[in-house]
Amino acid sequence: MFDNLIESKPRRERTLGETIASVIAHVIVIAVAVKLTSGAAETVKKILADSHMLFIKAPEPPPPPPPPDQKVVVSANPPPQGFQTIMPPRVIPTEIPPVNLNEKFDPKNFSGKGVEGGLATGVVGGTGPVTTQDTYTEAQVDDPMLQTNCPEPKYPPALKTVGVQGSVTLRWVVGVDGRVEPGSVKVVSSTNKSFEEPAVETITKCTYKPAKIKGTPVKQLVEQNVRFTIG
Repeated sequence: MFDNLIESKPRRERTLGETIASVIAHVIVIAVAVKLTSGAAETVKKILADSHMLFIKAPEPPPPPPPPDQKVVVSANPPPQGFQTIMPPRVIPTEIPPVNLNEKFDPKNFSGKGVEGGLATGVVGGTGPVTTQDTYTEAQVDDPMLQTNCPEPKYPPALKTVGVQGSVTLRWVVGVDGRVEPGSVKVVSSTNKSFEEPAVETITKCTYKPAKIKGTPVKQLVEQNVRFTIG
């Protein structure tokens, strides 16, 4: 047997040009690898810089439940819990009165429960005065309003000269102070437009004894004619 393998071909020695070309090729490959991996180092540094620990704040505990509703303590003397009574009209109207769509009416105050003369929103056992901002009609009050002083309406000179007479039907609210509430005077009808302004002016200057329910002054809705006559 042979101690050494017999080469099929004899080894050829590299020339100087091949050695230089090989070195240049290796240098180019190494330079390209360094160039491609240079950006990776910066990326790794950024990832390491951003990988700090972040602590999340624990959620706040829910607020405590609201306390149970407490009864309202009334320090003032409240009105009694009760009802109002409807008084029959003293004069039976011969004509159907106009319907007032702005008139307030609370059926709870006429339910018949509690003390007569009280309010549905009153307190059981209350003895205070019955005060309300509602406006009542003449049929709903115990003592209707009473006119105490009222000037004569100013007759329009042009109509008075030619002898034209007429009237204006007005509707207004008399307050608890016995005066006409500002802005409440409304013209329902008139025989001549020239009579309306002096009629409204006259009513606003009138004074009244306010209407009452169980001795308590209340507002009353009034509808009345202002007549303009000659002689």
